[in-house]
Amino acid sequence: MSSIDWLNEVHNRKDSLLKDLQGLLQIKSVLDEENATDDAPFGQGVKEALTYMLTLGEKDGFVSKNVQNVAGHLLFGEGAESLGILCHVDVVPEGDGWTSDPYKAEIRDGKIFARGALDDKGPTMAAYYAMKIVKELHLPLTKEVRMIIGTDEESDWRCVDTYFQQESMPTLGFAPDADFPIIFAEKGIADFDIVQKFSKTVSDTGEVKILSFASGRRYNMVPDFARAVLEVKEGEQTEVIQRYQNYLKLENVPGRYLVDNGDLVLELEGVSAHGLEPNNGVNAGLKLVNFLVELETDEKAAHYFQFVRNFFVNDSRGKKLGIDYEDEMTGELTLNAGILEYHFDQGGKIGQTVRYPVTNDMDKSKEKLTKLLTEHDFSLENFTDSKPHYVEKDSELIQILSRVYEEQTGNKAKLISIGGGTYARSLEKGVAFGPLFPGREDIAHKKDEYMYLEDLMKATAIYAQAIYELAK
Repeated sequence: MSSIDWLNEVHNRKDSLLKDLQGLLQIKSVLDEENATDDAPFGQGVKEALTYMLTLGEKDGFVSKNVQNVAGHLLFGEGAESLGILCHVDVVPEGDGWTSDPYKAEIRDGKIFARGALDDKGPTMAAYYAMKIVKELHLPLTKEVRMIIGTDEESDWRCVDTYFQQESMPTLGFAPDADFPIIFAEKGIADFDIVQKFSKTVSDTGEVKILSFASGRRYNMVPDFARAVLEVKEGEQTEVIQRYQNYLKLENVPGRYLVDNGDLVLELEGVSAHGLEPNNGVNAGLKLVNFLVELETDEKAAHYFQFVRNFFVNDSRGKKLGIDYEDEMTGELTLNAGILEYHFDQGGKIGQTVRYPVTNDMDKSKEKLTKLLTEHDFSLENFTDSKPHYVEKDSELIQILSRVYEEQTGNKAKLISIGGGTYARSLEKGVAFGPLFPGREDIAHKKDEYMYLEDLMKATAIYAQAIYELAK
């Protein structure tokens, strides 16, 4: 065991760690392409968060580099080989229903509350202070230690694509962006849109004309809000309202209605969760679809809403689509309808993320899915596929991280697999390593996201020892 009391070193820097973390959390670094500029390709908030970390590193004596304002790194040490620590400072939208301001970074009840506290600004600052401790202790190293900071992890990973076009790939590394003990395997991630191709001319709109329907902002989030705007024939509005109120009561979900310029607006609240496991949330869009599909609408609307109900309601495993799959290493395929949209003039679409097992042949699944969609007058568009990633259990990387985790916690370092995608898959030899400890609730992407201060300190100590052991 190392003779250094790593946790004590962290506590000696606790006040400055929390102050620096609050500063980072108070930056709203959500992707904002509508207001992007050449100088801030993903929006001003995202650029500000990257600049914050690089400036902090420069102040503490690290060598910094900004790569086109979409990524950057902080490094110290020298060697033919390098240790990469892959982090990100972008966050998903905050959503609704927070107890406190999601960007205030309030500390209460032994926790720090903010969007990004757990995913991934808290862990990023923990890893940064781990590097800082190793550097300040002047420990002998044989490898370069490099923190790579991305800004588009929650969307399309354009940050790491750009970064690795200009910078070398670390020899090995870890991403503090998931669970402890060690994530040795990550499912593949396929994102795509299912687009309605209804070509018939709509004449009779039925008793209810669905002008618009929208739910969700991201593929990888379970939508927590849905809204539909209806044009109801005269004399029928009261009945639709009564049916909706009965439905909300039956399903035990919050919702409301209002009349706006004669149009009936229906709103429904769900529970947000990470799209890698949709069953941890309540999909507001699918809940509202389940009501709208029972209304007497025109043929195009009926085509869209019946399709969504038939293939996605109460099925997050792709069984109805015929693409379900399971293996021993990474478990079941999961399917999240993260974006649902319908417009009377344009038709509808469903934005999906599929997290598929390591041994699943996604090319065959895609072929099967395309055939089914064509038969139902839908198409598969905007398809992207990040292949599964895993590291052999007996590798030196996993052996060292296992030992460090066990020394710091006294618990067995169980190897686990996840449905999420971390930056670790950018490395040939990379694993996800923390920060969520076993038994803690995973509230990433949810309202009132937080990280226990105790866990933050403990994770920092683990990362510090891990950096030293891997780079010495």
